[in-house]
Amino acid sequence: MSSETEQPDPNTYNFAAIEAKWPSVWDRLGTFTPADDGSRGRRYVLDMFPYPSGDLHMGHAEAFAMGDVVARYYRQQGFDVLHPIGWDSFGLPAENAAIKRNAHPAEWTYTNIETQANSFRRYAISVDWSRRLQTSDPEYYRWTQWLFLRFFEKGLAYRKDHPVNWCPRDQTVLANEQVVNGACERCGSVVTKKTLNQWYFRITDYADRLLDDMEQLEGHWPERVLAMQRNWIGRSAGAHVTFTIEPADGQPERAVPVFTTRPDTLHGATFFVVAADSELASDLVTFDHAAALSTYLEQVKSLTDIERQATDREKTGVFTGRYAVNPLNSELLPVWAADYVLSDYGTGAIMAVPAHDQRDLDFARAFDLPVRMVVDTGDEDPAVTGTATTGDGTLINSGELNGLPKEQAIARAIELVTLQGTGEQTVNYRLRDWLLSRQRFWGTPIPIIHCSDCGEVAVPDDQLPVTLPENLRGEELSPKGTSPLAAVEEWVNVPCPQCGGDARRDTDTMDTFVDSSWYFLRFVSPHLTDAPFDSDAVNRWLPVGQYVGGVEHAILHLLYSRFFTKVLYDLGLVSFTEPFSALLNQGQVLNGGKAMSKSLGNGVDLGEQLDRFGVDAVRLTMIFASPPEDDVDWADVSPSGATKFLARAWRLGTDVTSNPGVDPAGGDRGLRSITHRMVADSAALLQNNKFNVVIARLMELVNATRKAIDSGPGGEDPAVREAAEAIAVVLSLFAPYTAEDLWERLGHQASVASAGWPTVDEGLLVQATVTAVVQVQGKVRDRLEVAPDISEEELRELALATDQVKRTLDGREIRTVIVRAPKLVNIVPR
Repeated sequence: MSSETEQPDPNTYNFAAIEAKWPSVWDRLGTFTPADDGSRGRRYVLDMFPYPSGDLHMGHAEAFAMGDVVARYYRQQGFDVLHPIGWDSFGLPAENAAIKRNAHPAEWTYTNIETQANSFRRYAISVDWSRRLQTSDPEYYRWTQWLFLRFFEKGLAYRKDHPVNWCPRDQTVLANEQVVNGACERCGSVVTKKTLNQWYFRITDYADRLLDDMEQLEGHWPERVLAMQRNWIGRSAGAHVTFTIEPADGQPERAVPVFTTRPDTLHGATFFVVAADSELASDLVTFDHAAALSTYLEQVKSLTDIERQATDREKTGVFTGRYAVNPLNSELLPVWAADYVLSDYGTGAIMAVPAHDQRDLDFARAFDLPVRMVVDTGDEDPAVTGTATTGDGTLINSGELNGLPKEQAIARAIELVTLQGTGEQTVNYRLRDWLLSRQRFWGTPIPIIHCSDCGEVAVPDDQLPVTLPENLRGEELSPKGTSPLAAVEEWVNVPCPQCGGDARRDTDTMDTFVDSSWYFLRFVSPHLTDAPFDSDAVNRWLPVGQYVGGVEHAILHLLYSRFFTKVLYDLGLVSFTEPFSALLNQGQVLNGGKAMSKSLGNGVDLGEQLDRFGVDAVRLTMIFASPPEDDVDWADVSPSGATKFLARAWRLGTDVTSNPGVDPAGGDRGLRSITHRMVADSAALLQNNKFNVVIARLMELVNATRKAIDSGPGGEDPAVREAAEAIAVVLSLFAPYTAEDLWERLGHQASVASAGWPTVDEGLLVQATVTAVVQVQGKVRDRLEVAPDISEEELRELALATDQVKRTLDGREIRTVIVRAPKLVNIVPR
C-alpha cells in the first residue's frame, strides 16, 4: 500500500491528524456559542481585534493563545462565555496596497481577512464565529456614523482650524503615529505643519471622569497602563494669570492669560513666551520683527510636537517687539515667540521663570535674558550653575510672598491675583481634543453635508450608511491636497437635507480609532439592523470581564474606548461607565533578543512552525515561556520539547484501563493528592494570570501519573483515570486538540471544552507523604516516601534498613546519624 493511502497508527501521537478531526466537531456541537439564556453566569472575554495586513504572525500566536486560556477556563468553570472575533479593517495599509496593486482597498482587505480567519480556525481559538464582524462592512460603519451624529447633536463633535502634521508629497494630514523621525511613513518626506479645518471629538470635557473613574480599575489593570493614562491626561492644579501686553505699532494693549502650576514664582518671571505658530504670535509681532517671525515659522513647521518639547534641543526663538506687564510687580517682560511652547497647550503662552524651569533657563542663556531666583531651595544660583532648581523652599525676592513656604506662597499668590482681577485658581490638562479627520479614502465617511445656507447638516439617520464609492482604484486613491473622495463629484454633490439646495458631502473620513472605540459593544448583537447594539444585551454581558492585548494600545485605544463608553452612558445607551473590568497585556515575541523583522533576517513564519510542531505545541510553548506580560524569545524556547510532552500526555488515553465513572476513592492516595493539589492550585494561578506555572504543574502530574502506571498499581487504578481526566480538562486550556483526543480516548463523548472544572476534595490537599533524602557521608543513596509527621527515630530506623544504605556501609560501624525529620537523614560511618 502506498504511503498516501496508509492510515495513521491510532496508538501514535499524530498532531496533524488530530488537528484535522476536531474543528468540524466543535462547529457541529456549537461548543463555543454562548446560550445567553440566563441559566449560567456570564463572562465576556475579548482579544483586541487584529488588523488584516496579511496572515497571522508570531505576535498573534502569543496574544490570542493568552486570551483563549481565559475564555476556556471560564467555560470550564461553568460560565456562559462570550468570546468573539472580528477585524479592524479600515486604515492606511490597505489604501497603500490598493495604490500599489491598482486595486480597490476592499480587495486586499477581505482577502487577508479570509486568510487570517482560516488561520484562527486552525489555531483553535474558541470563538463564536457567528458574531464575526469587520469595521469596513457598511453594516458596521453605518452605526459608526450614527454614533458620530449623536456626538454631533450633543456638541461633542465639532470643527476648528488647527495646525496638523502635513505630508507635502502625499498632500494629506498624518496622525502623530504616522510621523516617524519627522518624516512621513508613506513616502519618507519631511513632515511640516499646516493649518486646516478639521473635525474633533471634545474628549477634554471628560478629562476629570477619565481620571477619577480609574479607581474602578485599580488592581484589575496593570499599574503602568493606568500611570500612562494619568500622565497623558495630565491634570494639574494651578492658576490662570492674565498679563497685559503693552500697545505698539498702533496695536492696542491686549490681555493674555497663561496657566501656571507655580503662581508663587510670578516675581521670578523675566520674559514671556508665545507659541511661534500660534495666531497670538502673528497678532502680537510688530512690523519690524514680522519678517524674522515669518522666516522662523518655516523652520518650526518641520518639527513634530515631540521634537519641539525635547529637553535637549537647542532653544530658538524671535523677539516680537512687544512687552507684557507682570500683574504682581508691574515689571515689563519682553515677549518672545519660540517653538518649545505649543499653541494647543494651555493658552499657547507662558510666563518664563528661568531660575526654576530648565527649558526657560536654557532659553534665557541662549538669548542673554535675566535669571532671578525666587525660591531658596538651598541650591546654588541657577544663573551660575546653568541648572534650574525645582525643589521646595522658601520664597525670596518676591515682595509680600517672602518667607512663605511653597504651598502657602501658591495660595497667597492666587489670592492676590484674584483680588486684582488678574487671575483665578483653575485646573489644566495635557489632554487635547481628539482630532479624527483624515484626508484618506479607506475609512468611515463623516456623515455631514455642508450647505452654504444651512451650514453643517447631519445626514438623516434613514440615509445611513454614507457608503464609500466602489469604482476608485490605484492612483485614484492618492490624496492631492484633499481626500480622494473630493474628486468623486457624483458622490460629493448632494441636495441639502434641510433646504434642498445644492450642497456637498464632507470628504474626510474618520480616524480608525473611532471604529475600535465601540466594537466590543457591537459583538453582543452584531446582526442587529435597527440600532448599533441591543442595549439590554450589552448591559447583560458588559463590562468586558477580561480584555487582552498589547501595551502599545495603553493610551489611545483604551482612552478613546473609555471616553466613548462614558458618552454612551450619558446618552442612556449603556448602564456602566468603564468598558473593560480587567486588562491583560502580553509581551512581545522576539528572536535572538530583537523584535522579529524581515530587514534583520530574524523573522519566524508562524505557519511553518505550526506545520513542523503542531498547533498545540506552539500554543503551549508561547504560554510556558514566561508570564504573559514578559517578552518571549523564540530562540530560547523548545516547541519540539512541547510536542514530546503532549505525546506523553496523549498516551495516557491508551494506558488508562479502568472504566469512565469509576469511583476513585479506593485509588492510590498519593497520586490522588497530587491530582487534587494541581487542580486547586491551577484555579488560583489562572485567576492571577500565572499560566506558565499551571503548565509546569500539569507536567508534574503527567510525570506522577506515568510513574503510577509504570511502577505502581498500573492503568487499572481509578486514581490514574482521575488524574488523566484532570490532565485532559486543564490541558484543554492550552492544547485543545490534544486534550480533546485524550478525553475521547478516555471514553467520553462530549467535548472536553465543556467538561467542567474537576471538583477538589479538600481532604486530599493535606500532603500525604513527603520525600526524605537518605545520604551516606553527604552523598544521596536513596529517597523514601514518608508521613509528614514521622518521628526522628522512625526515620532513622527506616533509613538504616534500606538495601542501598546497607550496601554502601558494607558492614562498617556508624559514627553518627544526623536526622532532620521528615526530609533528611545523613549517615556518617567510622
